[in-house]
Amino acid sequence: MSEYGILYVVGTPIGNLSDMSPRAVQTLEEVDFIAAEDTRVTLKLLNHFEIKKPMISYYEHNKKERGKIICRRLMSGENGAIVTDAGMPCISDPGEELIRQCGEYGIKTAVVPGPSAVISALAVSGLETGRFTFEGFLSVNKKSRREHLSELQGERRTMIFYEAPHKLPNTLEDFKNAFPERKLTIVREITKIHEEVIRTTTDKAFELYGDGSLKGEIVLVLEGAKEEVKEEYTLEDAVNLAKSLIDGGEKKSEAAKEAASVTGFKKNEIYRILNQ
Repeated sequence: MSEYGILYVVGTPIGNLSDMSPRAVQTLEEVDFIAAEDTRVTLKLLNHFEIKKPMISYYEHNKKERGKIICRRLMSGENGAIVTDAGMPCISDPGEELIRQCGEYGIKTAVVPGPSAVISALAVSGLETGRFTFEGFLSVNKKSRREHLSELQGERRTMIFYEAPHKLPNTLEDFKNAFPERKLTIVREITKIHEEVIRTTTDKAFELYGDGSLKGEIVLVLEGAKEEVKEEYTLEDAVNLAKSLIDGGEKKSEAAKEAASVTGFKKNEIYRILNQ
């Protein structure tokens, strides 16, 4: 294992090349090869920083075959880096499979942190940031997408989604139906010239942007469900409720039972006081 090389997971700019860290540049200069989601996109980045390095394409449809090749090179002592088209590799990205493979072979991995659309959008959302869940891209399939959102209706953490502009209208409609009047922040084109942060609600967002007018890379940050505040009742409240039900024609036992279900007090306790 000591003779194996290291795989560096390198974050790259989301849009603004000035966000490339000196350490990321140095790492890409020093590794033996770079695994890239799209070599054409990465070549532009390397050219900008005058880095000349052999690349190997690594994306969703060739990840199993290329993963083995990359691991063999690392096990032979070469050092490599994995990059995505923008942001941190392995987040909604096939790179996560390569990290697992490295773990199976005992290959060391190291992270070179960089920009992340998830965290950047959350930071400017204006919503709660203490606890959140990243839900990635929603399914194109209408049934699967709606089932996914239905499962999240009671989620109390802030939720973050990636979305493509051509799918946004359908997603906003589903948000309006699944999460009515929830706060929603739409963050688009993060770090780019036309960066925009839209703080709105699910209903208003569909009304304004359900026509597909928003373009660019989009992150949706959705408010979590609010905790239901249970009304606090006293025993006196429970007895008075039961009395009002009796005045309305209910029998004592039924009135005590109904008051108990509303207030949380025991039926027998309420019934006993009614008979005093």
